[in-house]
Amino acid sequence: MRILFIHQNFPGQFKHLAPALVQRGHEVQALTVASNRQVTSIPTARYKFEPHPYDINALGLARTYAEMVDRGQIVARACEQLAERNKVQPDVVIGHIGWGETLFLKAVWPKTRVLLYSEFFYNPHDALQTFDPEFDIDRLSSRVWVASRQAHLLQALYGADAYLTPTHWQASGFPDFVQPRMNVIHEGIETAQLRPDAFDRVTLPGGVNFTKGDEVITFVSRTLEPYRGYHIFMRALPDVLAARPNAHVVIVGADDGGYGLSPPQGTTWHRKFLDEVSGRMDPARVHFTGHIPFETFAALMCVTRVHAYLSYPFVLSWSMLQAMSCGAHVIGSRTPPVEEVIEDGVNGQLVDFFDVKAWSSALIAALADPRRADNLRTAARKTIVERYDLQTRCLPDLVACVERMAA
Repeated sequence: MRILFIHQNFPGQFKHLAPALVQRGHEVQALTVASNRQVTSIPTARYKFEPHPYDINALGLARTYAEMVDRGQIVARACEQLAERNKVQPDVVIGHIGWGETLFLKAVWPKTRVLLYSEFFYNPHDALQTFDPEFDIDRLSSRVWVASRQAHLLQALYGADAYLTPTHWQASGFPDFVQPRMNVIHEGIETAQLRPDAFDRVTLPGGVNFTKGDEVITFVSRTLEPYRGYHIFMRALPDVLAARPNAHVVIVGADDGGYGLSPPQGTTWHRKFLDEVSGRMDPARVHFTGHIPFETFAALMCVTRVHAYLSYPFVLSWSMLQAMSCGAHVIGSRTPPVEEVIEDGVNGQLVDFFDVKAWSSALIAALADPRRADNLRTAARKTIVERYDLQTRCLPDLVACVERMAA
């Protein structure tokens, strides 16, 4: 087959799938934005895209759609050039729902099958919109804004032949017409590398070292923000550090960006919630690393005594599954995406997202008696190997899904 990946951050979610398809003998190419600096072995063409300086007052709620269709048109032109200059006629195009890149593919290749990676569908009436009352804004304006973001998503869905998403909970949020052609297959976890015995120590940026046996609490999020419960976690820490004088906290994540509301002007969510508790705990025992290399992250998950993972009803982070693969004792929020993987008292623990005192108590208990969680650690690893292993489960299923498209 001739397969074209389109992704503004390629390889993105297709890091393992694209090379696997090459190994199967398929002709694989990619199209990405010119500013993407990811390195890949896949032959890659690039398109240039810079959003117009849109007049917000004139476009209002239509601004998102305007940007998406502009990108979609540029991608369509790039595909037309591939077709004319390089004689590219893919059997299957695999793209992401999020940025408008697939909106006009059928105008270029009407017979090409489109497989759409469908990460999340915004719904003005789902639990995400009213989940956290602390950040509640004008309810109607919020719902209208969310509904306006459906426009390009629905257009992308109608222009695709099949859909792919990592979890059943994410699949459940998509419209009914999508469900019969939805494939629930996770991208896969590298359990052979992410295993409990892979590392026995970690060195953080700046030179701080921890080994197995140290009282280390970890928290990981691409961005330190409310969507991943950063505010709840920070509020739980003072009691934890007071009760466990030898404990240290390692917090991995960037200050900027994120999924939800922007922080107050002139600050970041990181700084806002750190300032809220800073006078109640020793800053020398709280280590903010920013983003770290994958090997450092893996070592940290092998060393940690307890890993906290919180999430709104939103996309499940790879980091939670990776921590479980390393045999970490994971305490997660009792929210639907987390509950799909963690069964309380079986392969981890669950705590109400907003119950700060319960988080403190659970973390203190985990630090005080790590042996009590040995069965949870073993079961966590077993869950990931059986359900999410890259080589034996997810990658074969992903390859089969793509190959079915041509048939």
